[in-house]
Amino acid sequence: MADSTKYITQEELKKHNKHGDLWISIQGKIYNVSDWAKDHPGGEHPLLNLAGQDVTEAFIAYHPRSAWQYMDQFFTGFHLKDHSFTEVSKDYRKLVNEFTKMGLFEKKGHGVCFSFFFITLFFILSVYGVMCSDSILVHFCSGCLLGFLWIQSGWLGHDSGHYQIMTNQFYNRFVQILTGNCLAGISIAWWKWNHNAHHLACNSLEFDPDLQHMPFFVVSSKFFDSLTSHFYGRKLSFDSITRSLVSYQHWTFYPVMCLARLNLFAQSFALLLSKRKVHNRGQEILGLLVFWIWYPLLVSYLPNWSERVMFVMASFSVTGIQHVQFCLNHFSANVYVGLPSSYDWFEKQTKGTLNILCPSWMDWFHGGLQFQIEHHLFPRLPKSQLRKISPFVYELCKKHNLPYNCASFWEANVMTVNTLKTAALQARDLTNPVPKNLVWEAVNTHG
Repeated sequence: MADSTKYITQEELKKHNKHGDLWISIQGKIYNVSDWAKDHPGGEHPLLNLAGQDVTEAFIAYHPRSAWQYMDQFFTGFHLKDHSFTEVSKDYRKLVNEFTKMGLFEKKGHGVCFSFFFITLFFILSVYGVMCSDSILVHFCSGCLLGFLWIQSGWLGHDSGHYQIMTNQFYNRFVQILTGNCLAGISIAWWKWNHNAHHLACNSLEFDPDLQHMPFFVVSSKFFDSLTSHFYGRKLSFDSITRSLVSYQHWTFYPVMCLARLNLFAQSFALLLSKRKVHNRGQEILGLLVFWIWYPLLVSYLPNWSERVMFVMASFSVTGIQHVQFCLNHFSANVYVGLPSSYDWFEKQTKGTLNILCPSWMDWFHGGLQFQIEHHLFPRLPKSQLRKISPFVYELCKKHNLPYNCASFWEANVMTVNTLKTAALQARDLTNPVPKNLVWEAVNTHG
């Protein structure tokens, strides 16, 4: 009997990669997600970035098994001709199946309870210190405690965006708005939009927003060519002002991190006030209004402006630790220009990430980011399980000769600063053409 299966080639599939015409392949079956894109919980960007290719690994990584039941409605009837999987892909999917059978995706531990306890404790102590003490030292410590509160709320917001940390979706959503919008002043909708794009386009200079920090920072001389940000939809112009700021970025990195929260505030409002579709926009705006009522009100209780500035700077600076942590995992890792490709999805995730070595009793400090490779490969896995699976991931990388980069917290800081310094020294060269080889420049430039 003749095979009645209908096939399309990879070249034909690549043509369906734009707004209103988004086709993807999952395990060789072709799906039309053009109309679904606007309702996709992860946003439209991930679909646009990976449209026109096989996305099996990315789909498995970001979706539970229950998502498969909804896919038939998008099936076009076509299959991908000559579809096959690499050995790395096969081993990766085996790991996903093994972790699923072990129930690791469902074992969330008690970390959420502990985080809520410390968030509540820090909030009470901070408010009490401001309202019930006249000591400048107590006011300073209250600001620091608020910064630690924001760090802990940031971990909860991060985790609740990747997987359900509560018993049901309603409570999970409540925690997102509470920890992100109400307590920290950061829109969870903005974070999910930004973070999903980062995960799928890990360390792509044109598609990963977590590397697009001009005019303050660049991690590669490729930015000197004024690349286009496909996330923000604008050109990242490397002009004279940017060159001046970048020339000293290895000195300004930590001071800017102390104020990085201002950028998150601005990005949150920019998204919510834009014409872009935002799910539950009213909830998001209401949550931000709650923050911008209680936080300025708390600061106003301090006796004078010098202590108010001190309090704000203390809270921002402590939270700057978390902003530094976000940078350590990627700034010194491998980068590339162009669209993310699902055909080497596993390889891109391992090459673009850096793990932070630390003992288990320090896991609370890093919030799961110390196992960044594991987190990027298994983003739905609760952070309490990341240390457990790390030996399996290490062996898989070793088997396929892929990098499994690790460094101590101190070494990661040094590597990040050196990456910034290398690009800064290149930016200072106003007379000669911008060199393209960062390694050569790092070895041969002194001063």
